[in-house]
Amino acid sequence: MTQGDVVVIGAAGQIGRAAVRVLAEDGWRVTAASRGGGRDAAWPQEVRAAALDRADDAALAAAVGDGCDVVVDLVAYDEEHAGQLAALAAAGRIGSAVVVSTAAVYEDDAGRSFDTQGEPGGFPRYPVPVPESQRTVAPGDASYGTRKVRLERRLAASGDMLPATVLRAGAVHGAHCRTPRELYFVKRALDGRTRRVLAYGGESRFHPVHTSNLAELIRLAARAPGSRVLNAADPEAPSVAAIAAAVDAVTGGAPETVLVPGPPPADGVGDTPWSLPHPVVLDMGGAEHALGYRPVTSYADSLPATVAYLTERLAAHADWRDAFPAMARAYGDGLFDYAAEDAWLASRP
Repeated sequence: MTQGDVVVIGAAGQIGRAAVRVLAEDGWRVTAASRGGGRDAAWPQEVRAAALDRADDAALAAAVGDGCDVVVDLVAYDEEHAGQLAALAAAGRIGSAVVVSTAAVYEDDAGRSFDTQGEPGGFPRYPVPVPESQRTVAPGDASYGTRKVRLERRLAASGDMLPATVLRAGAVHGAHCRTPRELYFVKRALDGRTRRVLAYGGESRFHPVHTSNLAELIRLAARAPGSRVLNAADPEAPSVAAIAAAVDAVTGGAPETVLVPGPPPADGVGDTPWSLPHPVVLDMGGAEHALGYRPVTSYADSLPATVAYLTERLAAHADWRDAFPAMARAYGDGLFDYAAEDAWLASRP
């Protein structure tokens, strides 16, 4: 059964690859738009690939063509991008939209957020789990989260003219990720590290969402247009110690885990990409109620493919920074500062 026409913006990214495949399999006529206009080998042949500069209004209008039922926007970043979609909807060329946002928009009841976590006492303490009704940071240009709030509010202002489902994603994981958090443990396993340090007692939880679960949410939202904001996360929010153990189960490693009860004891020691003093766990009841959402995979079940992808990428490059340059920019050399780890471990009584 043909669902209609859908344009996926950002199709070459980790979410886009999965979303295009799922939408095509669900019967949509898919235009996969990305900067390079390339194709993924897993896409059905009927998927139409198109080159698109997201900032170019004319190029976006051309990708939409005479009109489409749904636009799935995976790279919309701020109010201006939402305005582009609203203008096309006002011209009768878009029926509805599904737009990916981020859990980084949330702030706790004391006004703390991901933006304040570098300040003394600035780590947010969210309710567990975080509902979509939780307050957000103020819209603005200061950060990723504040700009995403601008995006969300501009979409909300479009009202019935552009029914838009906004998906607030947790920590995205899976193949083709540009900043794969799992690299922290996979590279250590490949490098033969026999000990690892985890801050906060290894209990940090930063709710992940696999690309296939996010693609399923996109598929369901495309089928059921509406103006709504929904969290997007996996069925479980494993602790960082549980994630380490899950990676061990895939790689066959068995390193000793040294738990530090508080924050990282030194620069480059125990500070994983999931390390937070308080949990970030998203409430998925909204998606279950609004869309009938059921996850298609668990964290552990999805992990072997992720590990295989990371291992292959690392093997193809002499330096991990070349394999994952965005990860290197985001986290710096301290991500794998083995000298600092060994010095701290040797200094323990």
